[in-house]
Amino acid sequence: MRFVGWMRGRPRASAVPGARIGAAGATGGSPKPRLNRDVIVLGVIAFFVMVGFGVVVPVLPVYVQSFGVGNLEVGAVVSAFALMRFVFSPACGRLIDWAGERTVLAVGIGIVALSSGLVGAADSYLQLLLLRGAGGIGSAMFSVSAMTLLLRTAEPGRRARAIGFYQGGFLIGGMAGPAIGSLLATISLTAPFFFYAGTLTVAGLVGLFLLRSGGRGSALAGADASAVRTPFRTVLRDERFRAACIANFAQGWTSLGVRTTLIPLFVVVVLGGTSSWTGIALAAAAVAQALALAPAARFVDTVGRKPAIIGAFAVAGLTIVAIAFAPNIWVLGALLCVYGVAAAFMGTAPAAAVGDAAGARGGRPVSVFSMCADAGAIVGPLVAGLLVDTFSFSAGFVVGGMFLLIAAAYALRMPAERRVVA
Repeated sequence: MRFVGWMRGRPRASAVPGARIGAAGATGGSPKPRLNRDVIVLGVIAFFVMVGFGVVVPVLPVYVQSFGVGNLEVGAVVSAFALMRFVFSPACGRLIDWAGERTVLAVGIGIVALSSGLVGAADSYLQLLLLRGAGGIGSAMFSVSAMTLLLRTAEPGRRARAIGFYQGGFLIGGMAGPAIGSLLATISLTAPFFFYAGTLTVAGLVGLFLLRSGGRGSALAGADASAVRTPFRTVLRDERFRAACIANFAQGWTSLGVRTTLIPLFVVVVLGGTSSWTGIALAAAAVAQALALAPAARFVDTVGRKPAIIGAFAVAGLTIVAIAFAPNIWVLGALLCVYGVAAAFMGTAPAAAVGDAAGARGGRPVSVFSMCADAGAIVGPLVAGLLVDTFSFSAGFVVGGMFLLIAAAYALRMPAERRVVA
């Protein structure tokens, strides 16, 4: 049985709670629907953005320390980027309303490109800190506008698959970037930042010239062509939006607070391994997530957002708790692969639920949704580190897992979804 997107003119899936999210089966001679051009372009942009970001990640702490500062100052540079993303996200919705998604996306990427190139030429730690903060502003503009455009142009019945394709670009770029960054670091510590500026420039030009939608006053696309703007207060009362925001906060907390911060330390301190063990285990998890993206997105579109959020976040929460008791690197690697598969669902279902609740013009809801992940990413690492210092590694993992389980439990409040099967 094949599922296709909603036909033009039919009620959009986000109109009322319990709306259909699937569609009728294709008839005998009907061509299989494909992702539209803007979705594909956004996936290409995501790849170039993440390749550059992955190039910078391995060398950023070392580069910051080259200015003669300590670990606190290194952490401040990382936090400045995330903090400015969080602070500026509320303004992104209004910018999108004024200038359009495509313009905001291109300008945002341009700001990150310029600031990253200047980071490579920075003369002092203060310059470096301010430039990374400016990069966070551009990153917020890019991420909110890209997701808003993605949710607007994708047909409701294929919304999760569009998100999965977009995130696939990030995932593949993220796997390729660190390897390139390690090679560039052998040339100089500044080379990765200039490379990052270059890949971002390419991404910005691709968005500016190849995206067809998202200009100021542009018409709505696809199944939402006749849609009206959903008032933000209405979106806030929608259980789908609330569940998605809670889920995004939990994912931001666990991704940076547990997966990125605690697991490398856990491998070295508890399991007695090396940093290379961490890299192998996380790479295996990334491969598992990449392989699961397409099936997960299809499940979210055809079965439902609600069961995907409940199941994936429950599995991920239990997996994170179980990691605290992993006896060796093999068990840890297997658990991280399970988490990677769950992450494929966690990355698509909440975002699709935001699209269902917010409708075609959801710049402000998307910015709030993004802020929830940023808030988790800012607070998570600090609390996780404090829990480890005060109690144990187990406490850090258990608290992270609890947030995922809370997200799964709250998703039970989401309205039932119906799908049409031919």
